[in-house]
Amino acid sequence: MKFFTVMTVFMFLGIVNIPMSYADDKALIDKYSKECEKGNAESCNKLGLIYYNGTGLLEDYKKASELFDKACAGGFSWSCFYLGIMRESGKYIPVDYKKASELYEKACDSGVALGCISLGLMYDIGETIPKDHNKALRLFEKSCELGDKVGCKLYKTLYDKIRK
Repeated sequence: MKFFTVMTVFMFLGIVNIPMSYADDKALIDKYSKECEKGNAESCNKLGLIYYNGTGLLEDYKKASELFDKACAGGFSWSCFYLGIMRESGKYIPVDYKKASELYEKACDSGVALGCISLGLMYDIGETIPKDHNKALRLFEKSCELGDKVGCKLYKTLYDKIRK
């Protein structure tokens, strides 16, 4: 498994941790389920995170990916990023680099800096999509503009590399 994929999945797990006690699990799942069914994208995302992390239930990555897809389609940008991670890693659902890059781009376009970084790394590395340092540079720059310090460092590093 590529270092980037492992790093991204670990970041994902650290970002999405929802602390819940066992007594709260069922009530929260019921609440998010009802809100998600009514079209609340953020609730679909929260429910997806619960299934992804296995909090209070058995882990169900297929269900998590379906919920992230619904939330992403409903305009909740972080879900696009989460689903992109799942699509890129292929650990829980089939690998689809093209779809992962599209999901990262959608997240990035909506202001999720990690979406910009993830897509930028795909372009910079060039193993899963065609290598394009200029696109990677623009994506890192955008993540930096969105306030992500890692994006700023990646921008500077790549800028120095391609300008030599």
